[in-house]
Formats: sequence, structure tokens, C-alpha cells
Amino acid sequence: MRTLLILSLPLAAFGQSLPDPAVSIETQGAFRIVKANGIPNHPTGTFPNRGNPHRIQAQNHLYRLPLHPSQAAQLTPLERQPFGVALNGIPFDPNTAEFWNDDRRSGWRYAAMTGHLRLGTDQNHAHVQSTGAYHYHGIPTGLLRQLPGSDEETLLLVGYAADGFPIYVETSGEGPRPSYQLKEGLRPDGPGGAFDGRFLADFEYVDGLGDLDEANGTFGSTPEYPEGIYHYYLTDTFPFVPRYFKGTPDPSLRHRGRGPSGQRQLRNASEERSGPPRSALGPDQRGPRLPGAPPRR
Repeated sequence: MRTLLILSLPLAAFGQSLPDPAVSIETQGAFRIVKANGIPNHPTGTFPNRGNPHRIQAQNHLYRLPLHPSQAAQLTPLERQPFGVALNGIPFDPNTAEFWNDDRRSGWRYAAMTGHLRLGTDQNHAHVQSTGAYHYHGIPTGLLRQLPGSDEETLLLVGYAADGFPIYVETSGEGPRPSYQLKEGLRPDGPGGAFDGRFLADFEYVDGLGDLDEANGTFGSTPEYPEGIYHYYLTDTFPFVPRYFKGTPDPSLRHRGRGPSGQRQLRNASEERSGPPRSALGPDQRGPRLPGAPPRR
């Protein structure tokens, strides 16, 4: 077993009493094992706040990531799990638990980071689940400032995805572009109205539109992998955090149960509703109620 990283930094002022952040990243056989208490190593916004009623609480994060990832025959969509974990042990968990008319079967999941849903995210594009788990919905700006080379225009490794491939942020402002765009016209069903970015389904992937593939990644050389590796990007436009896996995600990020070391894992934060109660959403966010739909809360 070889320890890759152990991080324990003085806690910034969060406005509440919390333990110091702690994370270890170790190699065990064919896996990278991440253990963390879920406390960020940088200042956060104030929680609770108007859009996010939860307080940050220490967690028992335990993740197992393939050390030698390989590309799968087909993409795996992100669903009910974090996409990956940052080097400080905080999950990248971009999806929301909110669906139009509270109907998961509708296919119209509300999008975070597009300005249409009040989630109470802070300056790090992060907020808190009802479990107390702090997590990122976009580029973790506070973490970037803690990394070596953050004051340079460079490619920064910020974490690893559930399938083991590395996750990067290009800080030069001239990084690779996503290949997603808003659809044109009107939604054919559900909430109706124009495609405006309110829902994930408002966006479409167009091959060759940008530099990145459908999983918001590409193959190439990076500072940590000079011979080349498939790697993901966090971007400041949709999808912000990838919504597909190029490889096979390890189930340790998905299921509640025993982790690779036999320790009890908490349920992933993505299983919990992240934003304000539905009653706090405006009528345009909630959409018209379908006949026979359950009463809104």
C-alpha cells in the first residue's frame, strides 16, 4: 500500500464549528482508495442560506477508483451517484433531485448552474445536501487556489472520476470547448416552452461543435500522464461537470453498503434532494401540474 496524498489543513472560517479537513488517497492493489471527512480545505459560503437550508457536516466518504482505467464499449450516463471526487475529498455531484412536476419519469430534470433553479451555491459552485455533504456542481474555485501552479495558466488535476480517469481544469481561459448547445424551438412535451437551459434535456451534444466528446473529455497528454490518457474537463459552460462515463464507474460511489475496506459507507449525497423545498420554487420553475399528478409539496 502506498500513500499518494494525505491532506489536513487548518479550517477556514465557515461560521460554524467543524473539524479540520482530512483526506487520504492511497493505492491498494488495482485501486485508488479515497477516504475523507467531507470538510473542504477552503472557505465556503454561508450555510444554511436562502436557497440551501442545510449545514455542512462531517462525512465518512470512502471511495474506490480504478487505478488503471480503460475505456468501455459504450458510455454510461451519470445517475444517482457523484461523478467523481476532488483531491480534497469533496465529491463532484452535478445532478439535482428536482424534476418537472416532481415526476422522475417525465425525463425533465432541472439543471444546476444555468441560473434557473435556486440552489444556494457558493463561490466554489458548491452547496450542501440534506445529509450535510458539501459537494461541487462546477469548477471548484476554492480548491484551485490551494493547488500548486494555481497562479499560472496551466492544466490542473483536480480529482478522479468514478471510472478512474483523471479530471482537469484548464486555467488559461483557452481550454478545450464542450460540444453541447441549446436545442432550437419548443419542448415537445412536459413543461413546454422554449429550450432555455432550465432542464438537462434542453441541451444537445453536437459532434465536432467543440473540442470535447459527449463525456466532456478527450485523449491526450497531461502533466501527470505525459504519454497520454483519456481525461475529463470541468468547464464553465454546460455540462460544467461531465454527465457520462467513458469507462466503467466503480459501484463504491453509487451504492449504500460496505466499502472496499469493510467500512460502512454513507448513502451518496446525490440520493438526497439538494435544493430548497418545492414550495420555495417559483411557478415558472415548477411547471404546470399535469392532470392526475400528485399534489405539490
